[in-house]
Amino acid sequence: MIQLPTPMAGVTASRQFVANHLGHLLAENDKILPSTEFRGGQRAADNALEQFDVTGYANNRSQSYPQTKRGASKLSPWIRHGFLSLQQVWDHVEGGPDRDVAKFRDELLWQEYARHTYARLGERTKRPVRHRIAASAEGPLTWDTKMGCIEATVDELEEDGWLVNQTRMWLASHWTVRHGHSWESGEDYFFRHLLDGSRAANRQGWQWVTGAGSSEQYGFSRWQVEKWAAGLCGSCELSPDCPIEEWPTPRQLEPVDEDPDLRADPDLDRTRGPRDPIIDRIATTVWVTAESLGDADPALAANPNLPVIFVFDEPLLQKLQLSSKRLIFLTESLAELATRRDLQLWLGDPVEVLQTMSLATTFAPVPGWRKRSAKLELARLYPWRWLVPPHAGSVRSFSSWRKEI
Repeated sequence: MIQLPTPMAGVTASRQFVANHLGHLLAENDKILPSTEFRGGQRAADNALEQFDVTGYANNRSQSYPQTKRGASKLSPWIRHGFLSLQQVWDHVEGGPDRDVAKFRDELLWQEYARHTYARLGERTKRPVRHRIAASAEGPLTWDTKMGCIEATVDELEEDGWLVNQTRMWLASHWTVRHGHSWESGEDYFFRHLLDGSRAANRQGWQWVTGAGSSEQYGFSRWQVEKWAAGLCGSCELSPDCPIEEWPTPRQLEPVDEDPDLRADPDLDRTRGPRDPIIDRIATTVWVTAESLGDADPALAANPNLPVIFVFDEPLLQKLQLSSKRLIFLTESLAELATRRDLQLWLGDPVEVLQTMSLATTFAPVPGWRKRSAKLELARLYPWRWLVPPHAGSVRSFSSWRKEI
């Protein structure tokens, strides 16, 4: 384990930090570049929320191109890392047009549903929920960048680290339903690049598109491109002989045995975490994770005078090989935090780094946090900021989950 220097604020310094200290954790061909659009940190998050107007969201959230017509909020990278809570974003749209507010809040509930399911099942979300789809293609999919829709979407994913939900479905369907690749490999590809990449939402989305977690498959064809990306087909050299002119042939779905925990939670306290702070003794350090880096993180807010520590999990990152833009986003965020708090950065196994410390930290509803925190001295544990508390009932579908909230 190695203590790292604190990076200077700004994207240039953060890029250099990643190159110097985290470059060995990246894929071999990664050029160590930041997102072309998104900046990390609390100030960037607050500014993005302030500028978001929900008006028109219901009609335009799926618009992809031209970008000037998009109605998506683009808040997800900061929500993912705890700079903005779902409750805060929920409250922000109060007073907007009723239809737009209802649709936007419905999407926030989908995010919360994904978090509840992941908190309950953890790594079992890698298993298909309802159907098994046999992959018929081997090796990585080579994207046909002669297709204007594919080129634009892949470029945005790999350069910005973000996509509207509509184009996420395009790529997922193209990868699996049309070309027969496994949804698991596609989910890993998204997770590597998306600044808002989370196993909770990402796995749920891929399972829904491919039919592994739903009753049917989403078929990507030219119809969606012409509806949601006006102009792309007209500029595409393959437009006269479009390879996605017709709906793809659905893949065969085989039912799987249902995980019994989908219907009822056998340990709600474990899923939900503490409802109130658990204060056992004096804490000397606040441990923050990538799940909750914002100033309103409960452990940070409750212990304003304590030093803060963040550990780049070297064994995990070596395995994941995230895109450099994800690590630059995190580094930018930490560098900004260091302008307000006494911050230490480490590289190594979090348990080894933290095992002798008396920690204040915030519960995170992810299996990695549970596994590591169980081996550490948690002097003070603070509740996760749920939009709605998890319940013990069914999470087999969004509708069944929502009936009980």
